Amino acid sequence: MSVVLNQDAEERPETFCYQVNGSCPRTIHPLGIQLAIYLSCAAGVLITVLGNLFVVFAVSYFKALHTPTNFLLLSLALADMFLGLLVLPLSTIHSVESCWFFGDSLCRLHTYLDTLFCLISIFHLCFISIDRHCAICEPLLYPSKFTVRVALRYILAGWGLPAAYTAFLLYTDMAERGLHLWLEEMPCVGSCQLLFNKFWGWLNFPVFFFPCFIMISLYVKIFVVATRQAQQINNLSKSLAGAAKRERKAAKTLGIAVGVYLLCWLPFTVDTMIDSLLNFITPPLVFDTFIWLAYFNSACNPIIYVFPYRWFRKALKLLLSREIFSPRTPTIDLYQD
Repeated sequence: MSVVLNQDAEERPETFCYQVNGSCPRTIHPLGIQLAIYLSCAAGVLITVLGNLFVVFAVSYFKALHTPTNFLLLSLALADMFLGLLVLPLSTIHSVESCWFFGDSLCRLHTYLDTLFCLISIFHLCFISIDRHCAICEPLLYPSKFTVRVALRYILAGWGLPAAYTAFLLYTDMAERGLHLWLEEMPCVGSCQLLFNKFWGWLNFPVFFFPCFIMISLYVKIFVVATRQAQQINNLSKSLAGAAKRERKAAKTLGIAVGVYLLCWLPFTVDTMIDSLLNFITPPLVFDTFIWLAYFNSACNPIIYVFPYRWFRKALKLLLSREIFSPRTPTIDLYQD
């Protein structure tokens, strides 16, 4: 980092991140706006952490929830919870202060963890779609086809592949050499955004859209099959109407999940892809809006996949009533009415 003083920075030190040559400009918000942003981000972090923490606790604690699908939800919740604990606090400070004050090494580590947990979340959403496809389209084969061992393999792949991919690109010069025609060196001191932009641009474009394509394709098939099966069940017996309702609910849940996923991630992914071609001209406020919208998906996942189900509400009631301290509580069948 250069220590040559910047004349403008000396005259207006409050408008630059550092009083050095090449310092990034700093956006100064009024105190009221700063507090409002901090409170909003803190609320988002709290919702993300607590919602996913409860999913982790419920699936781990209650033996009735030890199923392949729930293990995938547990792993997804862990990734989203770690995102809220390890990434979002520093992202909040960076968004409000518009400067990175924690050094280049922590910037790279923060970028690594940010990208890692986001990719893990995306991979798990794709795997959950595969699980739901198998459960609805192949119900007779599902118990033997999607076992706990298979779920653990998916979880291992969902963590291992993003970790290796992110580390290889971020901690080697592959990203710079592969995109040297488009990317330039970071033009100012005090910003961690451009490193994140560089890494997320074209490099992660296929990583986003491939799971997205799989989820949309599976959802269309699930919706068609669930609708057809529901009609057949209703025609055969009214007593089986509950099964038809559950299948439609599963299809609806997956459809909502895909829609929220696209709503949260598409603006950010497209922006970073195009921005890397235009020398990163996206205003910081717009970039922060897109990235926090993407973070919002981690807060939505428990609400979409878990909260609507009776077993979650029953587990939450047990937690709030402090019945979890009873030695027989872990063996309670949460699926019973």
